[in-house]
Amino acid sequence: MRIVVLGGGPGGYVAAIRAAQLGAEVTLVEKKALGGTCLNVGCIPTKVLLHSTELYTHLKREGKELGIETAEVSVNWGQLQKRKDKIIRMNTGGIETLLKKNKIARLGGSGKFISGRELEVTAADGSVRILGFDRAIIATGSEPSVVPIPGIELEGVVTSDQALSLPAAPESLCIIGGGVIGCEFASIYSSLGCKVTVIEMLPELIAAMDRDIVQCLRKEFASSGIEVHTETKVERIEQSAAGLRVVTSSGNGNHVIEADKVLLSIGRRPVTAGLGLEDIGVQLTRGAIQVNRSMETCIPGIYAIGDCIGGIMLAHVASAEGVIAAEAIMGEPSPVDFRTVPSCVYTRPELASVGMTEAEAKRQGYRVKTGIFPLQANAKSMIMGESSGLVKYVVDAGNDEILGLHIAGPRATDIIVEGALAIRLEATLEEIVTTIHAHPTVAESLHEAAHAVHGRAIHLHV
Repeated sequence: MRIVVLGGGPGGYVAAIRAAQLGAEVTLVEKKALGGTCLNVGCIPTKVLLHSTELYTHLKREGKELGIETAEVSVNWGQLQKRKDKIIRMNTGGIETLLKKNKIARLGGSGKFISGRELEVTAADGSVRILGFDRAIIATGSEPSVVPIPGIELEGVVTSDQALSLPAAPESLCIIGGGVIGCEFASIYSSLGCKVTVIEMLPELIAAMDRDIVQCLRKEFASSGIEVHTETKVERIEQSAAGLRVVTSSGNGNHVIEADKVLLSIGRRPVTAGLGLEDIGVQLTRGAIQVNRSMETCIPGIYAIGDCIGGIMLAHVASAEGVIAAEAIMGEPSPVDFRTVPSCVYTRPELASVGMTEAEAKRQGYRVKTGIFPLQANAKSMIMGESSGLVKYVVDAGNDEILGLHIAGPRATDIIVEGALAIRLEATLEEIVTTIHAHPTVAESLHEAAHAVHGRAIHLHV
């Protein structure tokens, strides 16, 4: 079986490796660096910056309380950029090694379908090669969305890609968009002493997450001096003597925000243009490739995964879809449950969520109970100096089945997997409360929150 994978991001390279493991002859086509958006201008570099700036903020705010005395703590932005680039190189090198180990051919260039069984690949030097295949997997990812706001072409208006490598932290930054990307950049640059303002059209930041954990982030933003304007529309961006001026409107009237830089953080859109998909009959909806449960398009033998199909644009979802496509092609379908996709925000506090929010469960007709345990009563969170968060279960009141788990606090993005597994196994509270959790850990707050649903939390004053 000859398989061509178009795109070397977390969906494409995982699909290629899994197909090779199952005996396919695989060629991976990628026009840029391996790892895609996630590794090069997304998940990985942002987490490098977030990790360092979190350590800096922690020492600056709580150093003396922690017993760590320093004359002065500062951030070397140039060195931080070097470390970010080093981490990227280490990861891309690791992917390269994995491809070689699995005998996957790698071809550099841009791909375009010229038939249902042929891909034209144009290299950087202009040379063209035609690849024949039995099956193809499209994994071309996404790019930052651009909306028609007057003034977005002005110097100083940047996308999330560019915000990772600014020559220096600006003195002031206006972020248009209060989703995951916008909030993570707000945390990064605010920690560096930048005056940050976030503008969001919706009533709340990170709209898809449970309100209780988002409120923990709002409180931290307020204490850090980050100004947030929700239910606010950006009318235009103008040049000013000091830099840029963002003109907004809301129910409270017009407002003007002055900033050195403006970050456009209004989501991402599928990369599907120029692939020849319309020419061979692949169906698209608003630029996203349409697929079935096996990730196959309407053209037999051509599959698509990851951000280019829209849906949940997360790296771990793309990887899971890559495995689904590869196994479907090779006759070994995998039962992946997309109800259990964790969503993570690497701010301070970290936010993590899986399953239904309380509001969503009620909209779907469930009779809901919730259990909340504040991390100020968790010993490990106290030790870490990060006890402002909480753990919240959303439960079906009829049978105690766990519908959702939502966490704000340290290690939230690591321990959310317990909730994902619980929902995958259709677990009830009993499975959580009868499982011994280690002490002292942040994770034992999951145990306490489960007890809290029925008012039986041991370490909670009620």
